[in-house]
Amino acid sequence: MSELSAKVFVIDDDASVRKSLSRLLVSLGFEVETFASAELFLERDPYDGVECLILDIRMPGLDGVALQDELSKADYSMPIIFITGHGDIPTSVQAMKKGAVDFLPKPFDDEQLLRAVKIAIEKDMKGKAMRGEARQVLERVKQLTPRENEILRYVISGMLNKQIGFKLGIAEKTIKIHRGRIMAKLHVTSVADLVRLAEKAGIKPTDMWVQTTDL
Repeated sequence: MSELSAKVFVIDDDASVRKSLSRLLVSLGFEVETFASAELFLERDPYDGVECLILDIRMPGLDGVALQDELSKADYSMPIIFITGHGDIPTSVQAMKKGAVDFLPKPFDDEQLLRAVKIAIEKDMKGKAMRGEARQVLERVKQLTPRENEILRYVISGMLNKQIGFKLGIAEKTIKIHRGRIMAKLHVTSVADLVRLAEKAGIKPTDMWVQTTDL
């Protein structure tokens, strides 16, 4: 998906701001939806495509920072560009620490906004691509048996077959067979690839190392 096929959401209680921002973004090829309040935005179903949010800080009802918190609680990853006519340093620092892409005090010029939108869209494209890849990896992981899943965590911790076998009370030959099946099911050919795949899927290595000198 290209940047210009992305959707930009604008939330501002000032109708003139919504109108001007919508005109600007539409003229550049973006699809735009505007909302007069955070509450109205939350009534909308989550968008599955590439997106970003231009959000006013101070609004009646739910303000911009509170909406940022609500989206975070809902695990709705959406790059946010804050705009405000009442910005202050503590608020901007708080917003940026929570993941905001930019914080633009009004009035801002078109180039500032468009630069921020571009960064936000690129961030969302990369984030959605990574999450999509992670979902594919998790689908492969589901094919593993409980024993294979257990052995996978030992393998990515760096343990050798004989160490894993000793820990689990299984013959080294059996570990080799399980390991081969794991590699085949996950479509990898090396331990390095296996480690990278596990990281993408959020699979943690076991910390139960075998500390012996006679293996």
